[in-house]
Amino acid sequence: MTRSRFFCSLLVTTAFISAFSETGRAAPVSSGKTVHPTAKPVRTAAATPSAPPAPKVETLNAVGIRRRSHGTQISMGQQVLRTMVPGTNPLKALAQTPGVVFQSDDPQGVDTYSVNLYMHGFAQNEIGMTMDGIPLGEPVYRAYNGLNPVQAISSENVERLDVTQSAGAEGAASTNNLGGSINYVSSDPKDRMGGQAAQTFGSNKMYHTFFRFDSGALNKTGTKFYASYMRNETGKWKGGSDQFMQQVNAKIVQPIGQDSKITAFFDWDNLQQTNYQDYSPYWMQHNGTGLDNFIGTPNGYQNAYNYAVGHGLPSNVYDARDSSYYDSTSMSYDYFGGLTADLALTNHVRWKTTIYGHEELTRGTYTNPYGCGSNYYIADPTGTSADAAYCSNNRVGLNGNPMFEQTKRPTDHRYGILSSVTYNVAHHQITGGVWYENNKYVSDEYGYAVPFPKEGQMWDQYGNLPSGGRELWGQTYNTNTFTAFVADTYHPVHNLALHFGFKSMLNTTRVGEDANYEPFTGVSAITGGESLTTAEAFMPHISADWTFLHNHELFFDISKNAHAYSQSGYNLTASPMAVSQAAFNDAKSSLRPETAWTYAVGYRYHDRLVQGSIYAYRTNFSNRMQQIVTGGTVSSLLSEVRNVGGVTMNGVDAGVTLTPVRGLAITNSISYNHSTYDSDMTASGITYGTHGKQVVDYPRLMYKARAAYNWRNAEFYVDAQYMGQRSYSYTGDYQLPSYWLTNVGARYVLGEMGHYNKHLSFMHNVTFAFNIYNITDTKYASTVGQNGFLMSDPKGQNQSILLGAPRQFFGSVKADF
Repeated sequence: MTRSRFFCSLLVTTAFISAFSETGRAAPVSSGKTVHPTAKPVRTAAATPSAPPAPKVETLNAVGIRRRSHGTQISMGQQVLRTMVPGTNPLKALAQTPGVVFQSDDPQGVDTYSVNLYMHGFAQNEIGMTMDGIPLGEPVYRAYNGLNPVQAISSENVERLDVTQSAGAEGAASTNNLGGSINYVSSDPKDRMGGQAAQTFGSNKMYHTFFRFDSGALNKTGTKFYASYMRNETGKWKGGSDQFMQQVNAKIVQPIGQDSKITAFFDWDNLQQTNYQDYSPYWMQHNGTGLDNFIGTPNGYQNAYNYAVGHGLPSNVYDARDSSYYDSTSMSYDYFGGLTADLALTNHVRWKTTIYGHEELTRGTYTNPYGCGSNYYIADPTGTSADAAYCSNNRVGLNGNPMFEQTKRPTDHRYGILSSVTYNVAHHQITGGVWYENNKYVSDEYGYAVPFPKEGQMWDQYGNLPSGGRELWGQTYNTNTFTAFVADTYHPVHNLALHFGFKSMLNTTRVGEDANYEPFTGVSAITGGESLTTAEAFMPHISADWTFLHNHELFFDISKNAHAYSQSGYNLTASPMAVSQAAFNDAKSSLRPETAWTYAVGYRYHDRLVQGSIYAYRTNFSNRMQQIVTGGTVSSLLSEVRNVGGVTMNGVDAGVTLTPVRGLAITNSISYNHSTYDSDMTASGITYGTHGKQVVDYPRLMYKARAAYNWRNAEFYVDAQYMGQRSYSYTGDYQLPSYWLTNVGARYVLGEMGHYNKHLSFMHNVTFAFNIYNITDTKYASTVGQNGFLMSDPKGQNQSILLGAPRQFFGSVKADF
């Protein structure tokens, strides 16, 4: 009911503003200049039905980068995004830039369980993300204060990504932007009525469908909107079952005068994905890449049951009982939207305010084969309900089956407001703003009985849950966040910008225990009735940007930021409150929020033939929280959440783009990162020599290359990246091997179809594209650390990697109308 009231009021308010503005009864805002409320909207180039020009190559260096005076900002637009397979996660395109790592087990990067991003050593839960300024929270799999960007907006509706490196961007509505911030900018509705239809087909029965309708200007005031529908479905590249997602986006823009507007955005999405099995490097080395769960395979349920009772286990697989479960699935529904007023109050003062809301309902399942504890089920593997008595140590008290469906059912409800004022006076641009959000996160886990094989097949994981489930544990978090910032950018001369600002943050979370089934959790109480507060009154940001001799630019950036305490379900991630009450009591006095000081300096040069850049940085990362596991099985992933102390990062990125002839761009970049732990670590009473060891899962060396060429209406590209070795344990006694990954693609724009057949004149920008992912069919570990890391793992037996997809083919067609 709350959700319905919020979004209905949002849409009614927008419609009221539209009607009120059209009647001319609304008083124009005084701005010191003549305002024409009935002025015709300016027609954009996209609305002109003439034949499009030949596509330009947008490089990822000087051509594709836009600088802002208060930090290093990279802006990546649709010219780069459109070269990817339609529906691809825009963060994957960002990974073509130096210092950025994108990980996923699927070629589009939309499997939310596997998606992971690193930027200059910081993981994605340490990078602030927003959409049109609206906070998206931590974009992790078990999101507790937001949603993954692919669930917030379809990639076709993304106008560009604005990326701020280092820990700056004090205006970003985020409590976790230690390593930078990324803002998704949604495209506006077109001024002319029309739309877009696109279809993609690919390997493993993949198809991606996208439709969008633009209303065009509906009245003299310029009211306009669009609505789109996206559907993405693919079979898994190994194992059985599939991954499905559908999404609706809508946006309405109401101009007010000539320099103000009110905008509303809405997103609904539904995701149903069967996850790939968590892998280990040991399996990859000794058993290949084919191990996966049984769901969707012939006789899969019986095979999963046999594994659970210890029959038919492969003798050549280490920890075979954990090599294949019956299923592991993810499902979610999101309702997300906001209403923004962006008003020019005068020639010098601008006020922008956004109210937003988001509700998420999720479910994650996993067929746990340990219903009888660590012992094997000792009944006949054919199984009947009468065999329940033989389960000697039933941890969940259901029907005695060694398998049960372990089901997480978290919900997230958050509402907030952000407001800022910008004042331009003399040579100063002064900005100040505030952000408030209330977030209620409920994380519960249940156990559900599953049938014995002779009783029938497994029920639908995405359908209605059966009755009689047992709540295994539950926690409710309630968080209030308030931030404020002030910043001034001063231009003493036209080519020099000096910036100073600071951010303040107050974040308080209180957690309550909802349930604790001790035979399953093994503890008498999980954390409840406790609270943690992150309070940082002064986090400064200082920078300077000097452009000289037309083609040269120097800049530096110094900033501090903090990461509020994260949240999760019990024993799932590195959340200090997702532990037993006893463990929390022991650690509470030593808990400190993560903070980072980052110092960066850079230089850029650009002319017609050469664009080059170099970016060097040092980060002092304090109080780093990490999850440390003491066993290699998924049944017991996490035993401790610890402050691993400080991490010192020193790194440099260098890149150059050559444009020797028209239409050709050749880009090369290299990144070096020396990120090491500042001290040894102690876990389970044992001290490990981690001082000076490279941090887990981030390579010391990366190299990236891309060549793109367009000729008339055709465009071709090839990109390649080298990923250096990555530490797979805190002591670094196992290194994941380096690898090369290469992709190619081609596009051709037919343009106006009326030139070929007058009956097709309503179609234009008809585009055909073909892409090959991983053309060399490299076998590699993509996502790393989704289940944490061991202190020491010399054989690579920890089950905490996901494999990258093999070679995949995609073909697509798109038309505007």
